Amino acid sequence: MTLQLQIPDMACSACAETITQAVQAIDANAIVQADTKTKIVSVKTNASERAIQEAITQAGYTLA
Repeated sequence: MTLQLQIPDMACSACAETITQAVQAIDANAIVQADTKTKIVSVKTNASERAIQEAITQAGYTLA
């Protein structure tokens, strides 16, 4: 499954890396593409959408 998530407070490459690590802690095989300009994160994963969203919010980011 591929998710498109809007993360308004993702500002830099360090934010993108933190989000990527949080997602991959849930699903080590997840493919994460974070665009800091559009503030959209695309996640290709087998984990549930809820689990991915929770991992991102626990990393300190909000979802739009």
